[in-house]
Amino acid sequence: MSLNLDALAHAPRLLLEADLEPIQGSRFQPTGFPDLGAAEYPAPEGNARMLLVESAQSMANRLEAVCWDEAEQDWVEPLKGLPYVRVRNADDEVLTSSVLEAHRLNSPYILEGQDKTVLDMLKDELAHMEQGRVDIRKLAETLVRVDTNAALHGVFLAKKELAGGRLRLPRALSAFIEAEDVQVAASGGVKVDTVDPGGDTSKGFGNVPYARDEYVAPRITAYFNLDLSQIRAFGLGEAAEHLLIALALFKIRRFLDTGLRLRTACDLECRELRATRPDGFEVPQLTELENTLPGLIQSAAGAGLFNEPRITEITYRK
Repeated sequence: MSLNLDALAHAPRLLLEADLEPIQGSRFQPTGFPDLGAAEYPAPEGNARMLLVESAQSMANRLEAVCWDEAEQDWVEPLKGLPYVRVRNADDEVLTSSVLEAHRLNSPYILEGQDKTVLDMLKDELAHMEQGRVDIRKLAETLVRVDTNAALHGVFLAKKELAGGRLRLPRALSAFIEAEDVQVAASGGVKVDTVDPGGDTSKGFGNVPYARDEYVAPRITAYFNLDLSQIRAFGLGEAAEHLLIALALFKIRRFLDTGLRLRTACDLECRELRATRPDGFEVPQLTELENTLPGLIQSAAGAGLFNEPRITEITYRK
């Protein structure tokens, strides 16, 4: 089965919007930041207040998490065969992987341990970039071969041994969730100590009242931006382009279907997903993407785009 991506052939971006709503009730809890709390800001027009429900960096992690089978410690079934780095501890237990790490291949568990397999591989692949401009095409080619996921979500290889720490690939897929015309739904509660209500609260005893701010909004929207121009600029050919586009669409569909429980008090559902650019593009359904991706992975492997073996195994020791 093949996807019809003709509508994207000359588009610089694929822009999608998804209308969201709380799965129960009307209140939801947004992401929060140290020393800031919830990120409220004025609307560009009028007196309404806007709210950042989920940040771009958090959405990147969530779009990766929905692709991972925690029980199997591997990709979910449609993505089996995509390259990544798996890290084991000294007892040969799975510790983490490049898919789960916040900085992907730049994880200290991959580059800072005694096992230099990946570091040496990257040095060999990217040694010619020690001076001069960074060759983004070569960097993208290396990422697709070693950790395909990172070609979509970007990476910053900060180690000086790797081109002086200058190797950066911007996100090709980015996303965030925003709410419009928000109002605070203030509430609170009390942690009750039935044994010693007047006890020392600094040690966990006693009754402790607390305040809680949630929000209500008439509109909550998830925004997705796939940089098609950047993917084409990698120069890796049609097999790689179709795979990366399908992988991005799979992440978006699966997140909207299974990943919208952002927090205990922020459980959302998708009412509608639509493309705002280019006009007329119909986003494939999740089942279509699940059926198509194994063939696209096989085609990319046949074109010599992947390392063999696909999973690079390393052992982390300090």
